[in-house]
Amino acid sequence: MRVGVLGVGAVGARAVRQLATSTDPPTVVVADHDPSKVERIAAALAPTVVGVDDLGDVDVVVLATPAPHAPLAEAHLRAGRAVVSVSDDVADVDRLVQLGPLARERGTTLIAGAAFAPGLSGLLARYAAGRFDLVDEIHVAAHGTGGPACARQHHHALAGLALAWQDGMWTERQSGSGRELCWFPDPVGAHDCYRAELADPLLLVPAFPGIGRVSARLSATRRDRVTARLPMLRRPHPEGTLGAVRVEVRGLRASAREVEVLGAIDRPAVAAGAVAAVAVTHVLARDAPVGVFGMADARLDTEGLLAELAFRGVKAARYMGTQALA
Repeated sequence: MRVGVLGVGAVGARAVRQLATSTDPPTVVVADHDPSKVERIAAALAPTVVGVDDLGDVDVVVLATPAPHAPLAEAHLRAGRAVVSVSDDVADVDRLVQLGPLARERGTTLIAGAAFAPGLSGLLARYAAGRFDLVDEIHVAAHGTGGPACARQHHHALAGLALAWQDGMWTERQSGSGRELCWFPDPVGAHDCYRAELADPLLLVPAFPGIGRVSARLSATRRDRVTARLPMLRRPHPEGTLGAVRVEVRGLRASAREVEVLGAIDRPAVAAGAVAAVAVTHVLARDAPVGVFGMADARLDTEGLLAELAFRGVKAARYMGTQALA
């Protein structure tokens, strides 16, 4: 099997390493607008990884370039290739979701938002939902950034309109509003999080038909919020530091109102690369359904994917409450 990875920045390079060091590694071909990146990663992971100018004939394509991914995804779907996208841009993810009829027509798969948030957040939401008889609310919060493209998207997300699902309809609120103190697993701890233009709701709502509320927030400092509508004042770092994701699921269990909170900490680019890699292995194993969906889709082997991520070092935690410590 041949896997093509387009873009070997902070996330793409991690996805390549995860694929190349797996138990039964596929042949991985990589391409990037920067030939030096391709040469470095191909030299480090040869002979499993091959640097190319064009991906050529591959079975699965990982799109790890900055958004937009939709035009590239459409071209690869038309060629009969499965696609895994790590894009977290709202407009781009919306266009990816609209490629569903094309994917079904071609009998292939497109996994959208296979990154940290969305991506790992969707897996955690689906796993938590399995502990309920009925789920009616999902609230996601994220902290930290991956590579430069992720940092720019973080900056943009705090300046746009935050999308949320409430009582059967989409609502838009100003990003940077709705402050909420969210507790992430230690050592990240508590951070103020705000509404932001995030793609999680776009993928969670179709995965949970009939759900009442879905929202997504992003941690931000006062400076982040003040400068969000200005050009970035300095060049982003090559990679962010420790990040975290938190997923709160509410619903009914045995006729009682219950809340489950799951979280994970890692460097966002590392976790995103791992999620993209396990999504690829799922597709290669022919376990993924035909069509377009996110990582929260009920047809995926959620527990198997989380176990594979834990094996790769990306582990989730469940909030047990203070009574559990007594």
